[in-house]
Amino acid sequence: MAQSPTAAASLPKSRLRLSAYGERVAAYTILAAVFAWLVVNFLDNPQQFLSAAVFGISNGALYALIALGYSLVYGIIELINFAHGDLFMLGTLFSGFIITVVFGSKAMSAMGWVAFLVALVLVILFCASINMSIEFLAYRRLRHAPKLAPLITAVGMSFVLQFVGLKWNGSTQKSQPSVLPQGYIDLGGVRIYTSFLIVLAVTIPILGLMTWIVTKTRMGKAMRATAQDQDAARLMGVNVNRIISFTFGIGGALAGVAGLMYEQTVGTTRYDLGLQLGLIAFTAAVLGGIGSLPGAVLGGVLIGLIQGLNEGVRYGAGQRWTQSVVFSILILFMVFKPTGLMGVSMREKV
Repeated sequence: MAQSPTAAASLPKSRLRLSAYGERVAAYTILAAVFAWLVVNFLDNPQQFLSAAVFGISNGALYALIALGYSLVYGIIELINFAHGDLFMLGTLFSGFIITVVFGSKAMSAMGWVAFLVALVLVILFCASINMSIEFLAYRRLRHAPKLAPLITAVGMSFVLQFVGLKWNGSTQKSQPSVLPQGYIDLGGVRIYTSFLIVLAVTIPILGLMTWIVTKTRMGKAMRATAQDQDAARLMGVNVNRIISFTFGIGGALAGVAGLMYEQTVGTTRYDLGLQLGLIAFTAAVLGGIGSLPGAVLGGVLIGLIQGLNEGVRYGAGQRWTQSVVFSILILFMVFKPTGLMGVSMREKV
């Protein structure tokens, strides 16, 4: 006896419903396992757990600064700027040059603070101008080309900046003196390093300023209009080229701030630093929802926490496995929520 069309049509829906239930069960099982792991490590040594969490948040703030550059550019022109991580690397080298070579500051002092503030302003201008130049020379002409062309160009620019870093820093890692206060505050056995407080003191106002620019200012409204529809924004009198260049400038400035803070808190420079941290920051942007600014911040903090807890608690996998743990979590998360934590599903324009 043949099935009726109505019965036949209901079969795929039933299978889809069972598949959705299976995904939910798998997701809840993974979340329960992660929660149990956190509880076990906290109960084992609360002070060690909280110290690792504080250290992770400190790194996460730097990842957020870099991830915002990825999200800003992708949100405007849907380009993954792979050269952004290497721009951050040049920011670390430039910051060390200004503080150590130009000012000759190698320890905390009044002149050291002056050098730090001057380096903060100059590295913002340095990285912003480089990013805007890259957009003007390399990306602008390919804006209407097939998406593969600007993507390959971004990879090529990454190698160009990495070569500049190799000639500037050399092939080996170099140590850089810090002019920031050293030491830590002990709160019930939880160590809060002074560098962590300084990172937050610099990062939070800058993130707040950037959020204000994007959401409240005229340039921010033009950025959002350009992100939605470039042709419509152009008809409304928006200078699209200037807005895109401005967006690249903001992204470069954030990479410069992250470069200065990394150079002063970690105290090392490497020519291939952008590949490692840039990839982690890009992962944070994807985890939070590529194109979402709050998502980039949330993703950066979460990646930092994952790293800090994995390396700092007793039952973690250890530093050797940190990247494997981070990317495994990203893959699992993308399976269940491909748009990221704060991403929005968008229909493909045809």
